[in-house]
Amino acid sequence: MVVETVEVVEGGVVHGFGELEAAIMDVMWATDEPLTVREVLNRLRPGREPAFTTVQTVMDILYRKGWMDRELRGRGYRYWAKAGREDYVAGLMASALRASPDRAAALARFVERMDQAEIDELRGALEAARAGEPPP
Repeated sequence: MVVETVEVVEGGVVHGFGELEAAIMDVMWATDEPLTVREVLNRLRPGREPAFTTVQTVMDILYRKGWMDRELRGRGYRYWAKAGREDYVAGLMASALRASPDRAAALARFVERMDQAEIDELRGALEAARAGEPPP
């Protein structure tokens, strides 16, 4: 599944990823191991057939944007995600709140759209944050 992703740049401005950037980040977020460009290309969803050099270029762009890190091994790089999907989602939510002139109203509307299980998860996360603990 490709989610809409964002790039958090200096000053907290958020820009969306292109379709291939999002697909590549989905691959990177789905693994705990560094991957080569070829390995990423092979893991892209069926039906996508971008050229090797296209994937290589996009991965280099993601590296320069700060979303991935890399290490030269032999003749090629191995890449890994520098930030998790949760970091992306948190950045997206923070950006959306910054866009609202009334943060409290935006938060209230957001919570109104949540089901009870999500509200309970949010309550647990808030309690953990208040106690200085990691979220549940």
